[in-house]
Amino acid sequence: MELDEYQTVAASADQVPLSAGEELKSIMVPLLGLAGESGSLLAEYKKRLRDGESYIVFKEQVREELGDLLWYIANLATKADLSLDEIAQFNIRKIRDRWMPLSSTKLESFDAECPVTERFPRKFEIRVAEQSGGDDAAKVTLAYNGNAFGDALTDNVYIDDGYRFHDVFHLAYVAVLGWSPVMRGKSFFNCKRRSDKKKDRNEDGGRAGVIDEAITALAFVEAEKYGFFENGGSVSSTLLRTIRDVTGPFDVSSCSAADWEAAILLGFKVWRDLKKAKRGVIVGDLDKKTLEFVSS
Repeated sequence: MELDEYQTVAASADQVPLSAGEELKSIMVPLLGLAGESGSLLAEYKKRLRDGESYIVFKEQVREELGDLLWYIANLATKADLSLDEIAQFNIRKIRDRWMPLSSTKLESFDAECPVTERFPRKFEIRVAEQSGGDDAAKVTLAYNGNAFGDALTDNVYIDDGYRFHDVFHLAYVAVLGWSPVMRGKSFFNCKRRSDKKKDRNEDGGRAGVIDEAITALAFVEAEKYGFFENGGSVSSTLLRTIRDVTGPFDVSSCSAADWEAAILLGFKVWRDLKKAKRGVIVGDLDKKTLEFVSS
């Protein structure tokens, strides 16, 4: 049976259809039904835990409770003028975006058609060193092919939180997503896509760079609440939705939320190692979508 077909049949058994003056009752009855049937489903699992295999009607009871839940969901969908098929398709897209990385199968980067000078290097090694500044604030310097890579950075905060190493997050975006307007800048890889004026201005320009930095700052704030993912964990769906929203106009919008999570978690793994060691080499491989830290 198709979902929409089930929804049509289920609607014929509605005892409180939408009608003038009864809208609240018509919605509250199936909402309360969902709550009640959820409790009944929990009760079945309680009996299963208590009685084990001797509770032989467990599967049949769960099937019945899930069926009741499905009926109430279909009823609410009908009253919201939505189809179950549409809801299911939307949910599948959401699941794929959140939990199924696309970048693992993506064969082409965002700059594959550009001149060589406008492409991210497929492999790179960035040397990182920490030094004490004149004001006693620890500074971090990066070098690529023997040249300075960006500016020397401090935490710019009262408490030492290691944010001075945050360029590693941008490098993780490069390695996993093939994206980072900041890293395309002149003081970094210097590979803005200048041959395409629209991309140069809109995708690799100042506004895109600000968004790149904002994503990094937001991810850092969230990670700090969870021990910088030292013991694993996941990036909140709220942050991932925000990232998808603000990157909507850019080519990176084709990457999934799962891709973003992979990039962020990988960046923090390398960041944690680097923060402990203070110096070393960051090794990136865009073909393998990896970023590693090698202490020196």
